[in-house]
Amino acid sequence: MVNRQPGKHALAFIFITVLIDMIGLGIILPVIPQLIVDVTGLTIPQAARWGGALYALYALTQFVFAPIIGNLSDRFGRRPVLLVAIAGFAIDYLVMGLAPSLWILFIGRALSGMFGATYSTAGAFIADITPPEERGGRFGLIGAAFGLGFIIGPSLGGFLMTIDHRLPFFVAAGLAGANFVYGYFVLPETLKPENRRRFRWVNANPVGTLLQLKKFKVVYGLLAAVALFYIGHAAFPAVWTYYGYEKFGWTGAQVGLSLAAVGIMSALVQGGLARPIIKWTGQRRAAILGFSVATLAYFGYALAPNAWAVYAVIVLGAISGIAGPALQGVMSSEVPSDMQGTLQGGVTSLGSLMSVFSPFMMTQIFYVFSSREAPVYFPGAPYALAGILTIFAVLIIVRATRPEPKPAAAE
Repeated sequence: MVNRQPGKHALAFIFITVLIDMIGLGIILPVIPQLIVDVTGLTIPQAARWGGALYALYALTQFVFAPIIGNLSDRFGRRPVLLVAIAGFAIDYLVMGLAPSLWILFIGRALSGMFGATYSTAGAFIADITPPEERGGRFGLIGAAFGLGFIIGPSLGGFLMTIDHRLPFFVAAGLAGANFVYGYFVLPETLKPENRRRFRWVNANPVGTLLQLKKFKVVYGLLAAVALFYIGHAAFPAVWTYYGYEKFGWTGAQVGLSLAAVGIMSALVQGGLARPIIKWTGQRRAAILGFSVATLAYFGYALAPNAWAVYAVIVLGAISGIAGPALQGVMSSEVPSDMQGTLQGGVTSLGSLMSVFSPFMMTQIFYVFSSREAPVYFPGAPYALAGILTIFAVLIIVRATRPEPKPAAAE
């Protein structure tokens, strides 16, 4: 089974794995506050502080473990790492569903971050089975799975918690368990023995991983653009609900509808349009185009005069979904086969690190410009900052990927 050649099941499995990861993450979002209240007896406002700490722990754990998981996959192969992590997800959701106390929830979220670091292995798996020029389009499949999971997860979790507020965890565990069985029978190994390399702890940490990538000039420059993008992108999940309530007087249902619209548009672009656009424009131009559109979208959110304008910006902003897959394609083509896991682990760790502190920064900016004491009332300030940061990301991409000038011909 290990020696099977990747076929139609290989990409399907990776898509399903990322989809189930996102559904599992989203399915528990509506119920986490109630679960914290259940095990602590706190009020919802008090529980919100612990919820923020749980979110930060998830991101921090993923930051630490992403390079370890990536390097393990470069040593032992993609298949065993993916299967172990998926089995771990199933166990983790069971632990959280049965959690009798707050500290057990913290252990569960730490495990979620650790096993969620397999995103790096999923990216390396795609790089293994895809020619460099086609990787951008196939990385878009992962983005489509994210978008689709973002639609299904919270909606399903909200419905299941009306039956029992611990039921979403058990359903998520069942999905992960079913995915493990599917992968055990159909998932091939894609990393050839000659492309594997020795596991070294000095490299299997966030700093070591990023230092390894330093020798790849283009990749190292692009990581700065990735960092700026992740900092700016934190304005979306961290502030969106409060922004809608404050500026447009939305209800919870209207917030949910807007998030569903984001997920639908993201899935459509990354699942259907990303591949042909990247193929037509090339990975470098697609990355620049995507980040440029993201810049316009952030300023659009910041300045939107009404809810209808927000939905128009959602449609426009969805095009920016080609940026991530295209940029991954560019970076992937710059590193050898035995470092694809390292690259993906480094990118995942970088994103997770930004997710540790960026939401706190963005929510504080929102508070400063939305409170009664605000020097200027501007609830869209976090999105304006995101737009400014993304402008710098575009400039970095343009500079880092600029073709080397050809030497002048000898006379």
